[in-house]
Amino acid sequence: MDSGSAAAAVASWAALLADHTRATVCLALLDGRAWTLGELARHARVAVSTLSQHADRLVAAGLLVQHRQGRHRYLQLADAHTASLIEAVAAAAGHHPAPARSLSGVHRDRALAHARTCYDHLAGTVAVAIAEAMTHQGLLTWRHGLALTTDGLTWLEDLGIALPDTGDSRRPVLRACLDFTVRRPHLAGTVGAALCRHAFTAGWITRIGTSRAVTITTTGRQAMARHLGIDEQTLRQPGTV
Repeated sequence: MDSGSAAAAVASWAALLADHTRATVCLALLDGRAWTLGELARHARVAVSTLSQHADRLVAAGLLVQHRQGRHRYLQLADAHTASLIEAVAAAAGHHPAPARSLSGVHRDRALAHARTCYDHLAGTVAVAIAEAMTHQGLLTWRHGLALTTDGLTWLEDLGIALPDTGDSRRPVLRACLDFTVRRPHLAGTVGAALCRHAFTAGWITRIGTSRAVTITTTGRQAMARHLGIDEQTLRQPGTV
């Protein structure tokens, strides 16, 4: 691709996210789940017909994929690579949520900052603490780029976490993702996804309602303290004891 074509492609992609409604949709879909048109329209506070037009553009551009089931049209981010691009843009933009106007809004924002899903991996204060604890224990190395150490691979195996064969996938095994609330890196890539999946399966974390926020269960706090040495208070939801 020559420089002119590349510039046009970048400008076209950026124009998609320059619209507030389309950006709202992409950020909402970072929870990794499929949303209906109606759900996205309510979230973005626009008419379903308006949301449908925006969705068509995002699907045509390859940022979203759609599935039809009966009369419902479900939308998701195209893949983990697309999610990482959205994440990176949000972090680079210095994302700052609007100040909450109610007590419930304050609790919601605190919960999201503490622990949340970001597509298929964990983000927030807890996710950053996990990355730092793994580094401190020698499970990760940052010397020549982020990578698992031999001890790190053994640690995953001992937990029963098997990494999928990525083959020719363009997704990295491990990637540092700048957390836009904490401004320090958490873990993405196949390792980040595997850890998040294990945390759900083992009952370490559970979703809070239908949002991206998750809470660390008593089992999770005990497991993370035992396996990673993370102080249990760090893992507690803000405002709890």
